[in-house]
Amino acid sequence: MIRVLLAEDQGMMRGALALLLGLEEDFEVVGQVSTGDQIVPTALEVGPDVAVLDIEMPGRSGLDAAADLHAELPACKILIVTTFGRPGYLRRAMEAGASGFLVKDGPVEDLAHAIRRVLAGERVVDPELATAALSAGPNPLTGRERDVLAAAVDGSTIADIARRLHLSESTVRNYLSAAIGKTGSRNRIEAVRAARHNGWL
Repeated sequence: MIRVLLAEDQGMMRGALALLLGLEEDFEVVGQVSTGDQIVPTALEVGPDVAVLDIEMPGRSGLDAAADLHAELPACKILIVTTFGRPGYLRRAMEAGASGFLVKDGPVEDLAHAIRRVLAGERVVDPELATAALSAGPNPLTGRERDVLAAAVDGSTIADIARRLHLSESTVRNYLSAAIGKTGSRNRIEAVRAARHNGWL
């Protein structure tokens, strides 16, 4: 039996996936979680062969959890399944140790097939997204620029961001200025929008 962990914040979607995958003769859904911070502890507890992770989750993103899961439980294959087919997400998923990346609008049979393929050691990537990721190039933002831009999402002031990230206000301004320049934006609101659109945040 292929032991599967499902991480999906929408209860109806998670339940439907568990039900449909449970109909496959060789699958057993051994865990279901609704927040990103539950992924690693639950995986360590139930020992899945494959973890199917959504990206946009409360508590912690599936991409961040994927990196820790890959480090803590390297035998577990990771398959990212998301509504958002953003090129930067694909690159970050592969860097985090994911073996596959699918967009949610496909049939559940594709997901079952992808689970079997990643368990067999293959990489499974949505072909349209792979093409978009190659043409988009790498994420131009440094880790710190990304942190500062992410902290600016809610409209926080420079002083608020500086306090939250334990940086000086001039350093925050420098990082924001660099992020605005690298995203080809006119201001930080546009920079956040561009970074999100490309999956860099």
